[in-house]
Amino acid sequence: MKVTVYNLRRESVGELELSDEVWATEVKEHLLHEVVTAQRAMRRAGTQATLDRSGVAGTGKKLFKQKGTGQARQGSKRAPHRVGGGHAHALEPRSYGTRPPRNVRIGALKSALSYFAKEERLIVVDDFALSEKKTKTLAQTLDTLLSQTPGALQVTGKTLVVDRADNENLVMSIRNLKDHQFLSPMGVNVFDLLRHKHLIVTKDAARALEARCLK
Repeated sequence: MKVTVYNLRRESVGELELSDEVWATEVKEHLLHEVVTAQRAMRRAGTQATLDRSGVAGTGKKLFKQKGTGQARQGSKRAPHRVGGGHAHALEPRSYGTRPPRNVRIGALKSALSYFAKEERLIVVDDFALSEKKTKTLAQTLDTLLSQTPGALQVTGKTLVVDRADNENLVMSIRNLKDHQFLSPMGVNVFDLLRHKHLIVTKDAARALEARCLK
């Protein structure tokens, strides 16, 4: 598929041939769901914990003799059924993380990228070279790029910007914009893609994403 390449003033500067296998594939919602669910599970702290009978304070001495008292036999003050005793089947810290197979992860990434392309929410720029580290300048640039994008509420939509990791001016300028995020091509993931409305990539980043999906 061919896409128009723009400069930062939203002027067309040429075209770029993108791989149909990455940018025009079928959008498989079940893969998106599986990978996003796994990513969110990885973010769960999993630090919940309760004390079992070995963790609570209290003597281990038998409370009274085994026979002759008319009471049910008791072995420890720390038993789970007693007030102040430990929990039965106590909770322990654990990881909720799962890792889908690589073909599932790559298939979901292709589906997400294709979704942006089909919905005309993808903008390819020649280069994202900013002259200075200034949030206001970047915000104006993003407004210019998004103002002519099809769809409603373009400028207010959240935007994911993808460029090389060493673009320091871009990285430093975008971090104060709560509705916009920067990622390098190797950091692009399905969860962050789907929580943004627009995707802006440079030509080099688009090629890097293709190489990542096709290797």
